[in-house]
Amino acid sequence: MRKSRVIAIPDKNLWKKHSFIAGVDEAGRGPLAGPVVACAVILPRNYYHAGIDDSKKLTPSKRDSLSKIIKKIAIAYQFGIIDSEKIDEINILQATKLAMFKAINELIPIPEIVLLDAVRLNDLSIPQIPIIKGDTLSLSIAAASILAKVKRDQIMHAYHQTYPQYGFNRHKGYPTKMHRERIKQHGPCAIHRKTFRLLASDSTL
Repeated sequence: MRKSRVIAIPDKNLWKKHSFIAGVDEAGRGPLAGPVVACAVILPRNYYHAGIDDSKKLTPSKRDSLSKIIKKIAIAYQFGIIDSEKIDEINILQATKLAMFKAINELIPIPEIVLLDAVRLNDLSIPQIPIIKGDTLSLSIAAASILAKVKRDQIMHAYHQTYPQYGFNRHKGYPTKMHRERIKQHGPCAIHRKTFRLLASDSTL
């Protein structure tokens, strides 16, 4: 088995003093369509799994497998989901923060401290530690990244049933060549982020 790149030093140090540490991460900041999904997860104290890593480094099948394990062993986990309309209204950074805030606030038990992947939530009353590249350094953040990615992929697969012409089951809303071509052909649909259209490489989108 490949050795995990997750060092988990932040978690190990904090578990010496705290029982409930929440890792928080998101999926879906870069796509042209669909929601941004955040997850907050509390792992058991001193838990470790060598396979848990930044979701971007894992295959879909590995993410699915680890997602089931994380959900089974987690003390708690919650999602925050912000749709494309709200993203257009408040911008993607604020939507990401709102999704994270929602996920954290739904956790029971209330975490004693929150670890976030390079984001600070100004209105959060719980102590927080933003960690640059947190999804590769913190086991809790990496676990959250996996759950968020799997959840968002499931949402995009469901949207594919409603809008099959865009191929959301393949690119999940990201600005791939195929996706840009489908937007040119069919125009944007209801879940496209209208303020993101110019982020595609073709400025006519």
